[in-house]
Amino acid sequence: MRLKSSIWVAAYLRRCQTEGVFGAVRRRGAEEAGAVFVKLALLDGNAMLYAPAPQTAYDDSRPIERVFAPASPRPLPEPAVEERLAREIRFDPDVWIVEIEDKAGRHFLDLARAPSD
Repeated sequence: MRLKSSIWVAAYLRRCQTEGVFGAVRRRGAEEAGAVFVKLALLDGNAMLYAPAPQTAYDDSRPIERVFAPASPRPLPEPAVEERLAREIRFDPDVWIVEIEDKAGRHFLDLARAPSD
């Protein structure tokens, strides 16, 4: 069983807060199972976007975890990230958007990794 999105977001923001990183919910999605996108503002006009990883990245033995993947390999100008978020909202109005701010780029997400050969 997967953790409700609302509970995951609250716990994630608490984690950021305890590490000294500002975070806020910009858009509340579906309480139960809305997809969560995390925007990391680097405070220099650029940002990273972390999106739910493809289902193939999930470990069947740990079904309650959420796995994220960067939407691009490097930071993008904030307007480009905002355009992507607007497209995601049009595609799925139940998405959550969480924004955090950290010059050092800390995000505290477990990222999806390519399977080892």
